[in-house]
Amino acid sequence: MRIRLLMTFLVAVALLLSSDWLFAHHGNAAYDSRTVTVKGTVTAWVWTNPHTFLKFDAKDDKGNVVHWLGEWNAPSTLINFGITAKSFKAGEDVTVTMTGMSKTGQPVGRVTKVILPDGQELSMGSER
Repeated sequence: MRIRLLMTFLVAVALLLSSDWLFAHHGNAAYDSRTVTVKGTVTAWVWTNPHTFLKFDAKDDKGNVVHWLGEWNAPSTLINFGITAKSFKAGEDVTVTMTGMSKTGQPVGRVTKVILPDGQELSMGSER
């Protein structure tokens, strides 16, 4: 009985010590706190777990096309706010607000809201 209890304790400790990587997924080290709003054209809406991605093209100050990638929440979260796999269509003009831009200078950020061509705003209720 004593050995079984000791083994159970050791297994539990080993699992706890090796599980710290589970909490690393949502780190913010690669993102800063800037907020950017970009007008562009949807190229793809990737409805996958654990995060969704809105890909869109926009022109920079010199008229060059920039390929943006906006990371958003999981489908199971977005669906609660009326955002679905069919919310965006390729070729559609959108205005995307992102908070948490890539520190590397790449055109990557975390989406907080999107305004569709008809003026409808898609968001999770508050910008963070």
